[in-house]
Amino acid sequence: MLWRYLIIINIITFLIRWLDKRKAMSDRWRISEKQLLTLVAAGWFVGAFAGMSFFRHKTLKWSFQAKMYMVIFAWIVIIALYTKDPEIIKTLIEAQ
Repeated sequence: MLWRYLIIINIITFLIRWLDKRKAMSDRWRISEKQLLTLVAAGWFVGAFAGMSFFRHKTLKWSFQAKMYMVIFAWIVIIALYTKDPEIIKTLIEAQ
């Protein structure tokens, strides 16, 4: 179930990056960095990274990239834990 969520959500994020880049090129209203980072935190990191690379979107803004990479690292840890033992995530959430 987690994998299906991540696949669908990452496709959507990739398209959102395309939309924001397109808006930037035509000097129109943009999607905020906070919203883009929130999408990454929601698990949309593969689509975000792919969109950033493919569309050359936010590639020169190091402060944004640093925040994005921190969130991606956290997701990698979560996925690694989930792959090893799906119950460990549930235990960690319940411990809060």
